[in-house]
Amino acid sequence: MGFVEMVRRIHRAGISSPPPVNKPSDDDCRPLEERVRMMLGIADGQSKEPWKVICIIMYDIASNKVRTQVAKYLLRKGCSRIQKSIFMACLEPSAFAKIKEDLAEVQACYDNLDSIIIAPVSMEMLNSMKIIGKNVDVDVITHSCNTLFF
Repeated sequence: MGFVEMVRRIHRAGISSPPPVNKPSDDDCRPLEERVRMMLGIADGQSKEPWKVICIIMYDIASNKVRTQVAKYLLRKGCSRIQKSIFMACLEPSAFAKIKEDLAEVQACYDNLDSIIIAPVSMEMLNSMKIIGKNVDVDVITHSCNTLFF
């Protein structure tokens, strides 16, 4: 059964969200420094394969069940989790189009106020990213700072 069909079945069953369960969340993200390195690794890989599309996928989905299925789908498609509801990937144009098509179909399956944003990003945008919050030295990670020894 495909991803879109699974979401359709969830909708037909009338499941809006699962009952609360006392178990740890599998949505935990890696430490911030590791996520930044992962993002830059994706960007670096794209420079070797310029035909690929770097994209950021963000969503705000109310249904826990649908949100979990979307996250699992994106991971299966090779996307990397940046934050709980933000993924990044470097994809073939056909894979990028398929993800857009599948997520649009899922969104159309039921009445909701959810939103899914798929944004292609350029290398310039990635290189100019700023992190607000926890202190992470992006210049060190991106190797953009220079040291002069005398």
